[in-house]
Amino acid sequence: MYSFQSRVRFSEVGDNGKMKLNSVINYFQDCSTFHTEDLGMGIPYLEGKNKVWLLSAWQVVINRYADLCENIIIGTWPYDFKGIFGYRNYTMRNSEGELLAYANSVWISMDTQLGKPVRITDDMCKLYTLEKKLDMEYAPRKIDIPRECNSFEPFPVRTYHIDTNNHVNNGQYIQMAKEFIPEGFQIRQMRAEYKKAAVLGDIIIPMVHKDGDKYTVLLSDYEKKPYVAVEFYQ
Repeated sequence: MYSFQSRVRFSEVGDNGKMKLNSVINYFQDCSTFHTEDLGMGIPYLEGKNKVWLLSAWQVVINRYADLCENIIIGTWPYDFKGIFGYRNYTMRNSEGELLAYANSVWISMDTQLGKPVRITDDMCKLYTLEKKLDMEYAPRKIDIPRECNSFEPFPVRTYHIDTNNHVNNGQYIQMAKEFIPEGFQIRQMRAEYKKAAVLGDIIIPMVHKDGDKYTVLLSDYEKKPYVAVEFYQ
């Protein structure tokens, strides 16, 4: 397992002094970025191969949101490569070993010249050590799209939403979607399926469906084709 230590910053918590969901996601994203960079398989290496890893799906489970100034350890490891897909787990623990949050993620190997998924080659995974998958209840990669949703005011993709791939960052989608669930809804699990990339200037149509203790938020284009589908569970 690859890991790094941190301490919960003021900028990472909400008005209750607890870490925000988006901060958890950012830590997990940063951990896998550090891992690939330290192996020499990061962004410069992939650019030289005309390759990129794109996130296909998240499943993030929160046992407890970390407190302001709490010492934390973030870990990640890949557990399988299959065809065009790579599979990776994450954990966040405090200094006493308490498991605060954990996640599963599914990644797709893309060829940037061809603009399509390609099989994972030996040179892309030769330095990774596959480890045992985390003991958790795994949800499907795909999210069921509700037939009936309430639509909200469209909004444009802004510059601060964009990452090094020149499209909306994975975590930014979740932050967008979270704005359309009720205040006070305590998120204990989040699932996301990324369907297509939104870029600077695109207009996003939020659509929301409630089913018991679950909210599904679709961030879609004008044809109601989702960029991403996100599920929030209490």
